[in-house]
Amino acid sequence: MGKKFVNGCDFRALLKKNWLLMGTIVAVVLGIVIGVLMREFVVLSSLDKYYFGFPGEILMRMLKMIILPLIVSSIITGVAMLDSGVSRKIGTRAMIYYFSTTITAVILGIVLVMAIKPGVSQKADEIGRRGSIPEVTTVDAMLDLLRNAFPENLVQASFQQYKSKRVEIEPVNKSSTTTGPNITMTTQVNETKKSDYKVVGTYSNGLNVLGLIVFCLVFGIIIGQMGEKGKILLDFFDALNEATMKIVQIIMWYMPIGVLFIIAAKIMQVDDWEIFHRLGLYMATVLIGLAIHGIIILPMIYFIVVRKNPFRFIGGMAEALLTSVMISSSSATLPVTFRCAEEKNKVDKRITRFVLPVGATINMDGTALYEAVAAIFIAQLNDYPLDVGQIVTISVTATAASVGAAGVPQAGMVTMVIVLTAVGLPANDVTLIIAVDWLLDRFRTMVNVLGDSFGAGIVEKLSGNELQQGDFSSGINIVNPFALETAASEKEEAKIKESYINGAFDVDKSDSVAVTETSQF
Repeated sequence: MGKKFVNGCDFRALLKKNWLLMGTIVAVVLGIVIGVLMREFVVLSSLDKYYFGFPGEILMRMLKMIILPLIVSSIITGVAMLDSGVSRKIGTRAMIYYFSTTITAVILGIVLVMAIKPGVSQKADEIGRRGSIPEVTTVDAMLDLLRNAFPENLVQASFQQYKSKRVEIEPVNKSSTTTGPNITMTTQVNETKKSDYKVVGTYSNGLNVLGLIVFCLVFGIIIGQMGEKGKILLDFFDALNEATMKIVQIIMWYMPIGVLFIIAAKIMQVDDWEIFHRLGLYMATVLIGLAIHGIIILPMIYFIVVRKNPFRFIGGMAEALLTSVMISSSSATLPVTFRCAEEKNKVDKRITRFVLPVGATINMDGTALYEAVAAIFIAQLNDYPLDVGQIVTISVTATAASVGAAGVPQAGMVTMVIVLTAVGLPANDVTLIIAVDWLLDRFRTMVNVLGDSFGAGIVEKLSGNELQQGDFSSGINIVNPFALETAASEKEEAKIKESYINGAFDVDKSDSVAVTETSQF
């Protein structure tokens, strides 16, 4: 064995198996070195820096390009290949996991920020304000979340999201006219009343992932219940999913180059490094919380449920985690997350296709932790005392806001405003932490992706019985997905069961077995 290693055989095999991970790590190191050297020794204009980062922009565009077909094809095929009852059970388990880990992350963040008190020793004036943030209200943001879950136009949902804003209605000046025999007098009456608002809806650029997921879940369930008529649709989306994953493999070859330029360009574009010193304790609080959640809490949950080494699972997801740190988007990382979960960690495709896209949209552990820490940090900066009720409000609002945060870079900054306004903190103080948000966003995205990945492994373990039953009923689904049709008498069904038990049952693609959909073998 030692001789093999000396001859380089084992090393070559290791390199061939993990070329993308190693290439990405090398790209990160080179990107940091090039970015620092260019920043220190080469004078570049803002336009030059923009053009320098162009190869990284191409990588981001390719990954975003593949999100739509990947989500649509994976969810529809994943749900259609499962019995509706099985889908409901898997979905329930996934939701319980998502909300449990998100609430745990929020509580952890609150405990850390209350213990470390990063804002007590600093003042808002010392840090400085960095611009303005658009006004967002909690009620309208939550209603927009529900509106986007049910898009009025699916084509439009592929590239736009609905957003509403409040516009103040101008007070109306009323005038009264008095007419006499020889005189006409007009009196202007100004009414003083409480300001009134109207809600104006607009569309902004960005993929409405939540709306597409809701539609695809319903569409997949319907296809699964259509029997033979729906088989052609399932075959189409299954083929689309396989073709999409092959495109992902092609994109992976370009990833190290794109990552190198993303990192180098970002380092060159940072204006003020001094802000990192002034916000150091706040950044340390967030990073400690993310580390505890990602290295201790999530692996512990995985170990308790699955009874396997969680760090080996993390090793299998290394490419996806590293990608998420570089591009700071859980949605754009989704193609790599699929690849790692299915090929490296061998998670059942029926689970990954159903769980991962939903998780990338609503499971935001890192974002929830960050928002809880940031809200209390801003309260400490302003010497604003928080009682128990306000802390509970922060935890609930941070959980809800993280669900509504899109899986795109720095979406948490907008939902952060929701958390602040819920407890009466000045929303504009979000600008105090914008300067370091781009860095923290990368690490919280990594925790988001890690939480999604562990969720797929945990749900697969908890759904073992349903998946094993699927080896026959849904196993026919895999070979001939709609061989189960509603029509047989009890005598025919019993005969089929007996044949299967005796080993005489042979499923062929051309066969059509008539049994009831509710039968359990």
